[in-house]
Amino acid sequence: MGAHVLVVEDDDKIAAPLVRTLEREGYEVERLAEGLPALPRLASGEIDLLLLDLGLPDVDGLDVCRSAREGGFTGGIIILTARDGELDLVVGLDVGADDYLAKPFGLSVLLARVRALVRRGSGAVATAPVEDVPAAPSGRTLRVDVTARRIWVGGSELAATSKEFDVLALLDRTRGAVVSRERLISEVWDENWYGSTKTLDATVGRLRQKLDDARAPAQVTTVRGVGFRLEDLADA
Repeated sequence: MGAHVLVVEDDDKIAAPLVRTLEREGYEVERLAEGLPALPRLASGEIDLLLLDLGLPDVDGLDVCRSAREGGFTGGIIILTARDGELDLVVGLDVGADDYLAKPFGLSVLLARVRALVRRGSGAVATAPVEDVPAAPSGRTLRVDVTARRIWVGGSELAATSKEFDVLALLDRTRGAVVSRERLISEVWDENWYGSTKTLDATVGRLRQKLDDARAPAQVTTVRGVGFRLEDLADA
């Protein structure tokens, strides 16, 4: 069975063909018509990807997205909405969405976005018995374990979404050097990806905040007009 996709959409005319199409592609699909019931499902650790409508009958989809990320959900989130204004796009990305599609959208376009997110993996931290968890490095350091898809700041693990991890891993690979925006979008999203570049900016913004909150000894710096670099703090 393929990745487990949760569709949160109240419009049956949109949800039904969407679910059928995803199932034909081999995904395990679950559909909910309201936002609040989605939160415990996302917290269960069984969902790999969330397709989320904003105009839900019980709660704004942006609040669902925000709560899901605050609750530790690290899978992919694609927002589906009739709101195509730039403000909603930016807010959606700021609260943790990985991608954004305005209705009406082509199913082939949606499937391409889904495949791109699923291909990168959920990035979630699996729960393992204590004896199976590798010892965390000591001291105030930043370490990105690409094989295990885990980020360590000193002896504490930093939770990150799939895209946040991939951006940090690419920057860490050449720490101190500038990585262009084009390379980040091509390698982290897709070489044929044509969504808004604000997706990258929002992902970097969330990553910066997480590193700052964790008092990481490194920061993501913007090189205007070129890209970003991960650099060690002078007092680390």
